Amino acid sequence: MSHPSVQAVARNERPGLAPWLLSGPALLLYIGMLLVPLLMTAVLSFNAFDGTRGVLPEHTLANYAEVLGDGYYHEIFLRTGGMALGVTLLCVLFGVPETIILARMRNPWRSMFLVVILGPLLISVVVRTLGWAILMGNQGLINQALMALGITDEPVKLLFTMTGVVIALTHVLIPFMVISVWAALLKLDPQIENAGLSLGAPPMTVFRRVVLPQILPGVLSGSIIVFALAASAFATPAILGGRRLKVVATAAYDEFLSTLNWPLGASIAVLLLIANVAIVLGSNRLIERRYAAVFDR
Repeated sequence: MSHPSVQAVARNERPGLAPWLLSGPALLLYIGMLLVPLLMTAVLSFNAFDGTRGVLPEHTLANYAEVLGDGYYHEIFLRTGGMALGVTLLCVLFGVPETIILARMRNPWRSMFLVVILGPLLISVVVRTLGWAILMGNQGLINQALMALGITDEPVKLLFTMTGVVIALTHVLIPFMVISVWAALLKLDPQIENAGLSLGAPPMTVFRRVVLPQILPGVLSGSIIVFALAASAFATPAILGGRRLKVVATAAYDEFLSTLNWPLGASIAVLLLIANVAIVLGSNRLIERRYAAVFDR
C-alpha cells in the first residue's frame, strides 16, 4: 500500500485544466487569425462566378476543374516549383558552408557576422527586392561591374527574368537556412570531429562521415522552410518578375484584384497550400524513414 502523501503528490502532478487555460489565448488567436481565413478561402473557392453578377451563391467544382485542366496554370505551377527548388538548392549550397565557417569563428567576429547574415530579416522584403531591382538594372551595379571586368560587352538581362527572381529570393531566404543549420551545429560535439582527425582521417572524410550526418536534420528542415516560403513568395516575383513572369502567388493576386474572380483566385491559393503541405509532409516522412533505416542498422 502506498503512503497517503505519495498519493497526494501523484494527484497534484496530474495535468489538469491549467495547460489549456494557459495556451487558450494563443490557441484562440491562432484559430482566429489563420484557420478561420483559410476556411473562408476554401469555402469561397467552391462558389460560382459570373462576369456580370460577380460571386454567386451556387457551389461548383468548375474553378478547380479550370485550374487543373488548363495548361496555362500547369505552366505556372511548374514554374513556381522549379523556382522554389532552385532557391532551395542555392540556399543549401551557400548557406551550409557559410554556417559551418561562422560556427568556427571566434568572438567577436562570429557575433558580428551572424548579425550581418541575419540583419536582412529586419528589413522589409519589399525594400530588399527594390534594392535588387536597382542592382540588376541595365545600368545597375552588377552590369557595370561585369562590363568593367570585361566579362560581358553589353548589359545582362536580369530584371524580369527567372534568374533575377531566384537570386533575390536566395538572398531573402538564406537566413532561414543559416538558422536551421546553426541550431544543428550547436548540438554537435566538437570532440567527435577532433577524434576523427586524431585517428588520421582526412578533413573531408571527417566532414562527410561525421559532421554532415549530424547537421543533416538542420539542412533538411531548412530546405523545407525555404522551399515552402519560396513557393508562396509574392513580393519578390511580382517586382522582379513583372507581369509576364507569373508564379502561383501572383496569379492568385491577379484573379482577386484584376479580373475580380475571387473564387478562381481562392482555388489557386488553396491548391498552392495543398501542394506545399503535401511536399512538406512527404519530405518529413522521407526523412523519418531514412533516419529509421540508418538507426536500425
